[in-house]
Amino acid sequence: MDKYEKLQRIIKYEIIIFWSEDDNAFVAEVPELPSCMADGVTYYEALTNAEKIIEEWIEIAQEEGRPIPQPKGRLMYA
Repeated sequence: MDKYEKLQRIIKYEIIIFWSEDDNAFVAEVPELPSCMADGVTYYEALTNAEKIIEEWIEIAQEEGRPIPQPKGRLMYA
């Protein structure tokens, strides 16, 4: 999978971003990938970090032979 294909796959996963008072940061969760989350001081930083973490999550899953869920796009949240 080349870099463009990876990016296309990464941006298809839903990312939920919210402010966390406990962490004093924005938190980005990727519900389709178990335990995949990132944070950042700004909304944009949390999103950028989430994109990196998604890529790392997929790489590790491939190395360990774990299944990688296909992106489903928008989930049931509105």
